[in-house]
Amino acid sequence: MAPSRPVPDLVTAIPGPKARAHVAFDETWTSPSLPRAYPIVPVRGEGLTIEDIDGNLFLDFAAGIAVNSTGHSHPQVVAAIKEQAAQLIHFSASDFYLPIYPEVCRRLAEITPVAGGKARVYLGNSGTEVVETAIKLARHATKRPYIVAFLGAFHGRSYGSVSLTASKAKYHAGFGPLLPGVFHAPFGRVEDLRWFDEVLFDKLVPANEVAAIIVEPIQGEGGYVVPEDGFLAGLREIADRHGIVLVFDEIQTGAGRTGTMWAAEQWDVKPDVVLSAKGIASGMPLGALIARADLLESWGPGAHGSTYGGNPVACAAALATIDLLEGGLIENARVRGEQAFAGLGELKGRFNGLVTDVRGRGLMIGIEFDTAEHAEEVQWAAFQRGLLVLECGKSSVRMAPALTVSEAEMTTAIRIFGEAVADVAGEHGEVLAAAKAAHAITGVEAAG
Repeated sequence: MAPSRPVPDLVTAIPGPKARAHVAFDETWTSPSLPRAYPIVPVRGEGLTIEDIDGNLFLDFAAGIAVNSTGHSHPQVVAAIKEQAAQLIHFSASDFYLPIYPEVCRRLAEITPVAGGKARVYLGNSGTEVVETAIKLARHATKRPYIVAFLGAFHGRSYGSVSLTASKAKYHAGFGPLLPGVFHAPFGRVEDLRWFDEVLFDKLVPANEVAAIIVEPIQGEGGYVVPEDGFLAGLREIADRHGIVLVFDEIQTGAGRTGTMWAAEQWDVKPDVVLSAKGIASGMPLGALIARADLLESWGPGAHGSTYGGNPVACAAALATIDLLEGGLIENARVRGEQAFAGLGELKGRFNGLVTDVRGRGLMIGIEFDTAEHAEEVQWAAFQRGLLVLECGKSSVRMAPALTVSEAEMTTAIRIFGEAVADVAGEHGEVLAAAKAAHAITGVEAAG
């Protein structure tokens, strides 16, 4: 893509005239429920470069909400998709035996540590779908009704998963009653684990009626919040003590993003179930539930299934993605993450009081600001300079680039982000006004 041009390279006002026209067309026909972070209209992607409808080149550090793990249109992933599409695009794995389906299941089982050793795998279409699968599986296997999730969690938008979600009240607004039998625990501190014995089990429900605890090893949409050492191990102990299924939602943290295949490996804690989606197939729709074999063997034919889940084209993309991750991209995520934290950490000193924290692991990077408005302004100021980032939590901006990111691309992103922060630090409402005028600040963030 235009190798003679630098990235970013902006040739029009942002958004450009074609982008503005397309936004108007889109808003005529699409559901108003789509939140939209800012008005970019992408038409081509390669690596970490996005070209918009006006010919502007952007440096993408959002990666489709941490989905494009191998970059946009990685040639090995594209080749795998083309080869499979030429042979067989769809045949339902729920009712028939697809050759590629168990190959993906085997690869995922081999790279995923679960309690008890042997794993088996169910494939779905998306993260929220395999969260729903986990709820059904845990209740069916344990014959217990209750599920525990965490304050600050994001698990999806379908009814079961949005009932577990507790990052923002607006995700529940107007949709009650939600799935019954869900409790929300405080997240992240070892001290918070006392809540289970002192509140939940003592005052609300007996421990032997809790089917599952589902947790993100690092919270995603809730703000890229890293738990204290000992927190995940404490959950494992509680689950073991009471026969509760421990589910790790690694939909955003997995597929190498944190510098290990799964974030939980950094605490050496093995859950009973791991949930994956997003980056595991480089943008093709695929979700996976990887579980202790005995759990999946507890239900039989017809208990769960999916018409499209484990689609052969998505499976081919997943196999190519796993090859790339194991072939060096996970290590690159670790190294480039160290570079990012070193560079972004300086912003706390330069903009004391505006930038309040830089946190995360690997290429899962959250930058906390003093106010939600400042976070939105920085996101907009970065977009105006050709850098794509995305908010999360109440007042954070996330950087989650493809795991193919180079040293030079990381250096450029850190420089531009610093310029965006400096712009917000020195302005008196101009950035906020410009973003509002472009309808980029709506009070509803893109989630996931």
